[in-house]
Amino acid sequence: MSDREFYCDTCEGVQPFEAPPCADGHGADCPELACTGCGTAVMIGTFTFPATQPAGRRHRAPRHRAA
Repeated sequence: MSDREFYCDTCEGVQPFEAPPCADGHGADCPELACTGCGTAVMIGTFTFPATQPAGRRHRAPRHRAA
C-alpha cells in the first residue's frame, strides 16, 4: 500500500489516501485511492495523445474557389 496526501471533499481537509490491494495487478501504481479518514474513494486517471499529429495542427484538403 502506498500513502499520498490529497484534499478530501468529505473530510474538508488534506488527508492521507492509500491504494488498497489491487486485483488488476497495478501494485503501488493503482489509480484507485481511498481516504484513510472517511473511506471516500477517488480514481486518478491519465491519458496520452496519439503521436500521429501535433495537437492543434490539422491538415485540410485544398479548397477550390469558384471564379
